[in-house]
Amino acid sequence: MRLLVLGGTEFAGRAVVEAALGRDWDVTVLNRGRHAPVPGTRSLTGDRTAPDGLAALAEGEWDAVVDTWSSAPRAVHEAARLLRGRAGRYVYVSSCSVYAWAPPAGYAEDAPLVEGAEADAGRTDYPRDKRGGELAAVGAFGAEDSVLVRAGLILGPYENVGRLPWWLSRIARGGPVLAPGPRDLPLQYVDVRDLAEWTLGAIERELSGPYNLISPQGHATMGAFLDACVRATGATAELRWVEPEVVLDAGIAPWTELPVWVPPGSDLHDALHAADVSRAVATGLACRPVEETVADTWQWLQDIGGTAPQRPDRTSKGLDPEVEAKVLASTGTTAGGVPDTTP
Repeated sequence: MRLLVLGGTEFAGRAVVEAALGRDWDVTVLNRGRHAPVPGTRSLTGDRTAPDGLAALAEGEWDAVVDTWSSAPRAVHEAARLLRGRAGRYVYVSSCSVYAWAPPAGYAEDAPLVEGAEADAGRTDYPRDKRGGELAAVGAFGAEDSVLVRAGLILGPYENVGRLPWWLSRIARGGPVLAPGPRDLPLQYVDVRDLAEWTLGAIERELSGPYNLISPQGHATMGAFLDACVRATGATAELRWVEPEVVLDAGIAPWTELPVWVPPGSDLHDALHAADVSRAVATGLACRPVEETVADTWQWLQDIGGTAPQRPDRTSKGLDPEVEAKVLASTGTTAGGVPDTTP
């Protein structure tokens, strides 16, 4: 199988490349050359935002293209038009953010989508950019030869967004850790390697159309997630479970200051952790245990010196230590959320 990956050196793109090489596919990557290419690939250089940035793709044929672009849809529009007729299938890694806000719990691929997106637009906002990318892929390749991977929360090795790496680094420091409750809060996410394997399987099966690509609802919980972080790091951290209302009253922002977590019963939780993924599961999505995702990410962090890369176009994540200490002091809790009765 001949695969072209647009990107291919960071996070989702890199995971797709490594998975394809593991299947002995012939892999070509096109990127700006800012990172070392994955060994075993044919590497082409091009900046999709620059004039003639796709010149390196003027010739060549591929069985499939995987595109992870998340900025101005125009870049997807131009690449897809250029490759039309020379590639069999166009896979665009999109996002569940393309659904009109706020999608109800249990929303499937037929839920209403954001309005105002255009295939050849410049950069606008993340939801419309991703939807515009979808329109560009389908516009060039048609509904039958395009796949829209609507990913939710993506975790795992090579993460350059700062969610799981922040939790691992925070817990590795030890001491009391603000654990936003409840412990049994259901989470949905996808290990980037599981996303990659499903994507390659979709190419092999000649699938088409949109797929919500996240783990089934309740695949993990907030408690299992943070417990796995404690075990992976071997730290002496004490998880101090704090009620959602206390977290919110302290002015702490869900999702950003406390990555992954959003309060139960909220629009955010319905949108981020309650999607219907039955279509993806029925077509081969298999999700590894949260313990494996966390442990492998920690090992990767250690291998690169302990500091994760950070995409410049993403906001920084994590809670200020002073805010954390203040909230913990105000709650009077000890590890496990037990009231502190020490005189």
